[in-house]
Amino acid sequence: MKTLIRNGRIVTAVDDYKADILVEDELVSVIGAKLEMETDRVIDAAGKLVIPGGIDPHTHLELPFGGTSSSDDFFTGTRAAAFGGTTTIIDFAVQNKGESMIQGVDNWHKKAEGKTAIDYGFHLITTEFEDGAEREMYQLMDEGVTSFKLFMAYPGVFLADDATIFRAMSAAGARGGLVCMHAENGIVINEIIKRAIAAGRTAPKYHALTRPTIAEAEGVHRAIAIAEMAESPVYIVHLSCADALNQVREARDRGLPAFAETCPQYLFLSLDDYGDGWDGAKYVMTPPLREKWNQAELWKGLRTDDLQVISTDHCPFCMKEQKELGRDDFSKIPNGAPGVENRMSLIYNGGVVENRISLNRFVELTSTAAAKMFGLFPKKGTIAVNSDADIVIFDAEKEHTFGVANEHMNVDYSSYEGKTVKGKVETVLSRGRVRVENGEYKGKAGDGQFLKRGTCVNI
Repeated sequence: MKTLIRNGRIVTAVDDYKADILVEDELVSVIGAKLEMETDRVIDAAGKLVIPGGIDPHTHLELPFGGTSSSDDFFTGTRAAAFGGTTTIIDFAVQNKGESMIQGVDNWHKKAEGKTAIDYGFHLITTEFEDGAEREMYQLMDEGVTSFKLFMAYPGVFLADDATIFRAMSAAGARGGLVCMHAENGIVINEIIKRAIAAGRTAPKYHALTRPTIAEAEGVHRAIAIAEMAESPVYIVHLSCADALNQVREARDRGLPAFAETCPQYLFLSLDDYGDGWDGAKYVMTPPLREKWNQAELWKGLRTDDLQVISTDHCPFCMKEQKELGRDDFSKIPNGAPGVENRMSLIYNGGVVENRISLNRFVELTSTAAAKMFGLFPKKGTIAVNSDADIVIFDAEKEHTFGVANEHMNVDYSSYEGKTVKGKVETVLSRGRVRVENGEYKGKAGDGQFLKRGTCVNI
């Protein structure tokens, strides 16, 4: 199968030029000016941006949580990602307590097999890591699962003590693996939650008001300190506020390999969105939305590379039946929100159109940096000869409005309902095949392949 993409403006993390791209089977084979050759298909990208497919390194599909499971499965979630211009996800497999690490990953392979619309990899949420567990960790790394997530939150479910975190970081660091940290002081937060509920403060907004920014900052500081003692890099997931960012910035200024991502919800939504009523349950996620002034600080961190990646933490639960589990008690509302379909257009509009970041930095934050961080570059994350032909043709001038009626995530609301942005995905190729074109899905379940990732490339 040969496809020629003509007349586009090719933008990567470092390039910006006009050229044609010849795709042969799954790979980019030639890039040049005014290519003339016989092909099976020609796509005219005149007036459009031609960018690498997005990489979202933080999703939770079919995740059991809070008495239910996230509402997107590996087909609906990855199809929605494709509609939004994302061609690779890295989802979080879970090692349940009492279960081996290998069993945790095997469970996720079974969930995903034959269902995904785009390529995918796994991190592993590690709940137990005793001496000797590095043997299983290294086996998983040999099988392409090279990053591991630990929690400082959710006591009794996911929380790992500092000794467990230190052991996991030491083992991962010794082999080039990467530990991803959910960094909040969950022990103290639980005490604050108990006091709020005892005082009758049960509305959704109290989810945010019981998780102060200092609890996140303390967790980030502690995660970085443990990583320093373990002589290991650390990657902070879903960083939400200036207090936490300052801890990452100080560590990086000291030359430590500390990295962090943020998410669109922390750049575009705020504490104000909770309101006083039940509708605020849409925004119950962890960490919670913060005061709006934090957004400017996060954008500054993205410009200065103190934040390296924009992921989504896509973990949707429907308002009906799922979020309703916590109607009388915010602590029982399943934590999470949709977003995998919205990310690319949101960041283009809020970043490039509103002059917060450059076009090259937009590509870096939504694709290239994650590819480098998680062992996928240059197979993914760029447009180059012999790279996978994961390519998005993006109409930078077209406006569209977000809303549950025209989105494809399996959830009954949109986090950005009614928000109009400039910049829309027009055509999506995954490994050389058109998967989305002019708003229509052209693929099928099982198109995606599992990605055996290499070790971390510090950026």
